[in-house]
Amino acid sequence: MAASVVGSVVFLKIAEFARRSASEQARLRAQLEAVIAVVTAEVPPASRLVLEAADGMAIVLLDDPQAALRLGTQALTAAAAGLPLAAGLNHGALQLSGRKGGEGMTGDGIAVAANIADFAESSRLLASRAFCEALAEAAPGSEALLRPARTFKDAGLRSHEVLAPEPYGLARRRRRYGAVAIVLTIALAAGGVTWRAHTGRPPFVDMVLAKYTYLHGLVQRARN
Repeated sequence: MAASVVGSVVFLKIAEFARRSASEQARLRAQLEAVIAVVTAEVPPASRLVLEAADGMAIVLLDDPQAALRLGTQALTAAAAGLPLAAGLNHGALQLSGRKGGEGMTGDGIAVAANIADFAESSRLLASRAFCEALAEAAPGSEALLRPARTFKDAGLRSHEVLAPEPYGLARRRRRYGAVAIVLTIALAAGGVTWRAHTGRPPFVDMVLAKYTYLHGLVQRARN
């Protein structure tokens, strides 16, 4: 049975990625990798996993929706430096999955975050209702940063209620991360900078397995 947990996902999508030339795609992806390297620098490797997607990348975090909101907001400062990003945040089910070259992750938590990022306009962050509820549970009151935006249907005709940061609150947060924006601008200007995850099994995988083992043990004891 695959390990299954619940976590927060920040899906960063490069706008109109498929329409761009191969050289431009490579440049934008390298810039996104540099952005993620900067914004995740203070997050312990055991607490996050970075996954590649066809048109962007996803950051998966366990038990820390506040960090997910912070990372999404920080990453969008890169838009000012010319990287056309949109961010989708969700909190939901995740499963470890084997893949060539290492461990990956799948699940509704990632799929919904990707759908929300696809719906969001460039330079905008949107979050699911499930993410807002997880944020409220983790840090009561912090959910006030998010306001209902609208409801949309994905390609499978599934409805999603999305929320967006309160404009003035988001502006304050961006000013607070001004130093980060400068660093990101430098990283983007460098061009060709790449960031890849890591030989061997990421520490995040061990964390997921440990959490899954603990939860599985609780279920077994409850059944006895």
